Amino acid sequence: MVQLEEDTAQTDAAKRTSDVELNLLSESRLDISEKQRAQKINKNMEEDERVNTKKEIDAYEREMMLTEDVRCGFWIFKGACFQRFATQTTYVLLYGLVGCVFSMTYAYFNGTLTTIEKRFKIPSKNTGIIAIGNNVSQMTVSAALSYYAGKGHRPRWIGFGVMTIVGFCMLTAAPHFLYGPGEDALGLTVEFGGVADENATQEVLEQQRAKSLCRDRGNETACAVEEGNFAPQAVFFLAEVISGVGGGLYYTLGVSYMDDNTKKSKTPALLSLSYFFHMLGPAIGYALASFCLRLYIAPQLQPVINNNDPRWLGAWWLGWLLLGSTLFLSGILFTMLPKELPRAKARRVVEERKRREASALKGEAPDEPAAEEEASLKDMLITFKRIAMNKTLMCNNISSIFYYFGYTPYWIFTPKYIEVQYRQSAATSSLVTGTVALAFSALGVLLSGFVISKFKPSARYMAAWNVFVGLLSVVGCIAYAFIGCPGNEQSMIINIPEGGPNSITTCNSACYCDYVPFSPVCGENNMTYISPCHAGCRQEIIDGKGKKIYSDCSCIANNNSLNHVKGSLSELWQNTKLSATVTNVAEPFAVLKKYEKPLPTFGGHATAGACPVNCFVQFVLFLSVMCCLKFVGATGRASNFLVTIRCVPERDKTAAMGFGMMLACLLTFIPSPIFFGWLLDGLCLVWGKTCTNKGNCWLYDPLALRYTLNFTAAAFIFIGTIFDVGVWYLVKNLKIFDEEVKKTDAGTEEEQETMLAKEKL
Repeated sequence: MVQLEEDTAQTDAAKRTSDVELNLLSESRLDISEKQRAQKINKNMEEDERVNTKKEIDAYEREMMLTEDVRCGFWIFKGACFQRFATQTTYVLLYGLVGCVFSMTYAYFNGTLTTIEKRFKIPSKNTGIIAIGNNVSQMTVSAALSYYAGKGHRPRWIGFGVMTIVGFCMLTAAPHFLYGPGEDALGLTVEFGGVADENATQEVLEQQRAKSLCRDRGNETACAVEEGNFAPQAVFFLAEVISGVGGGLYYTLGVSYMDDNTKKSKTPALLSLSYFFHMLGPAIGYALASFCLRLYIAPQLQPVINNNDPRWLGAWWLGWLLLGSTLFLSGILFTMLPKELPRAKARRVVEERKRREASALKGEAPDEPAAEEEASLKDMLITFKRIAMNKTLMCNNISSIFYYFGYTPYWIFTPKYIEVQYRQSAATSSLVTGTVALAFSALGVLLSGFVISKFKPSARYMAAWNVFVGLLSVVGCIAYAFIGCPGNEQSMIINIPEGGPNSITTCNSACYCDYVPFSPVCGENNMTYISPCHAGCRQEIIDGKGKKIYSDCSCIANNNSLNHVKGSLSELWQNTKLSATVTNVAEPFAVLKKYEKPLPTFGGHATAGACPVNCFVQFVLFLSVMCCLKFVGATGRASNFLVTIRCVPERDKTAAMGFGMMLACLLTFIPSPIFFGWLLDGLCLVWGKTCTNKGNCWLYDPLALRYTLNFTAAAFIFIGTIFDVGVWYLVKNLKIFDEEVKKTDAGTEEEQETMLAKEKL
């Protein structure tokens, strides 16, 4: 009986426990249902609030008075017809167009550089100095100018910067109008007495060909004279300095104005779109250079030669007039944009009013907007001190400095690297870097911008992605070091005879090849020589297909003789047991003399160009790695920019970008080409010569170049990645989008309500 009562009590207890569990489960389900319902209500409320806010912004924009800060146009050009263009779409398209034309100027300069050097007899070392003029000016004035311009009417300052680029274009073309086409070019026109004589052209071509052949002392090739008027070089350098001022204003003010006048969520997509336009410029610039150089330097005159003649000079100056005219119109349109877009002002006013209302409901005093300091030297120094003390910004800047430093050799030397390592032509190398790699970079920029705009990742996710990009870049650079072509590294013969009384006589000792330019030839022994002269070739003929063939080459053994010798040696090897007695190379020939067999004769032939080496597989592998790195590297641009402009106060945004540009020019863009140029010089096997000193490098050591260049670049990028890790740690509380701020505020209110409920219980 007692046992039965105990069993009954246990059963009742189990039922009660089960009932409690069911009740708890039901309550839990109700809680989940309530939470889902609450989330749905909150989502609907947020959507309603977004729609209402948009309606308020539309209404405010319609009723807004056209004050000077939102009026589009200037002087008499500011009617209602101009006001319709005061939109972010107009700005993004105009900004992208200017960026495209601006990047075209650099490509056009590189495309016409050889013609400019030939016309004004400018040494290559001087053109290198001219090219860094824009970095010098950006380093000097970008920070201060960005500070002052950021506090003014930014579109007009950008327009001023575009006008300085117009000045750069006009100054670059000016030497043509100051000094004319040159007497040599004029003498080859009908108007100045030139006679169309194909024999004269053939004579010039013969002289050009003969420069690379083996010659006796009395007929040796003349040295390259480095001379030229200093004044045109000074004009070119001044033009580059001026372009640096305009470039600094365009980049720093342009993106800050875009960020301030668009929704924060749209900034990445619009920024990526403008980057995409900028990337189109180089391809168009090189195409324009090709078109202009097909025209004679004096288009109004009739040349007696065609563009296949070595004396041909193209109209290098013509493209600068076209580029300058396009930029002039763009600059005028830029100055017509308002200080603040009407839509952006309406959004700012409505959001500020809502913040005030929210503060009033909470019983808090509304935050008064801080009064903006007037531009002054004292405030500029305080601003730069504040920027320099910003750990996140400085860590990000240092990371960019090392990253850019490591990537400098690939930006400058990639075409040359492909030619040296994989025996690709200059045209193929330029095509790969100018189109294929550019396409992957453009795709990466566009995709990353739209992904960030859609998913709105936090600052930590963006910083973590930059760390991943840096590590992948390091792995890619190391992979480059192991993608070589052994056949290429073993097929070049470097037989430069040493001078002096104790010099050893070689096959080309009597050729005097000191000033012969690098023009590789392939011998019939399937080995590549530096030039026909270094191969000892004395004759050149052109076959019916236009292919150059060099003959009577004293360093190349005739294949027929070699085959005969091989057969004789094979016969000797079989008939006599010579293999056990031969101890040096000369012994078989001594035996051949004994058996009255002919010795090999040296006087074979060669063809123009290096011997074909099958590096296609390695080249495709290199190209695949490069495209992957270009794509992934481009995806980090937008995130890096967003971290830069969000980690500083709104008032310091433009100054921070100018400060970063100054550091980049000072510590990367000026010293890195010098450093890597010095590094590559140490890997040179064959140097050219001029009348006064050593010229440019003709041939690098492919193996040493591959390891040294890539490992050095990987080391710099890895250091930059370490600082990216620091950025990731520092941005844990950084807000990138407006939605994050709202979520944070909502989360704070929810936490406060939860705390109050707990206190009541």
